[in-house]
Amino acid sequence: MNTTDAIKILKDEGHKYTDKRKMILDIFVNEDKYISAKLIQQRMDSKFPGISFDTIYRNLYLFKDLGIIENTELDGEMKFRIACAHHHHHHFICEVCGETKIIDYCPMEQIQSQLPGVLIHTHKLEVYGICENCQ
Repeated sequence: MNTTDAIKILKDEGHKYTDKRKMILDIFVNEDKYISAKLIQQRMDSKFPGISFDTIYRNLYLFKDLGIIENTELDGEMKFRIACAHHHHHHFICEVCGETKIIDYCPMEQIQSQLPGVLIHTHKLEVYGICENCQ
């Protein structure tokens, strides 16, 4: 997803476009990996001195509710990334730098066969490790 697509979703859902929201989205698009709210605050502080964590978190959870960003937990901290606009897939996530790699395999057929009679509504598969650059 790019910033323009994300802003369209935001507006289509009746939310305001602001410079702060655009900057948060630009940070996600440029990073294209899992990042913390603290990193977003640090990047935004030059243009919006004193921006609060409340403002950042309110926007992060709005973006998450709208499907603009995804989240995961790494080392006890919530991290966020721009949502993928690709086909159904899963991710490898580097525990050091937050870099993600697409896994084009989905094991749901095998999992469903192990759970006869169960109705699965959704799933999310994340594989964690250390990428080539961080090893």
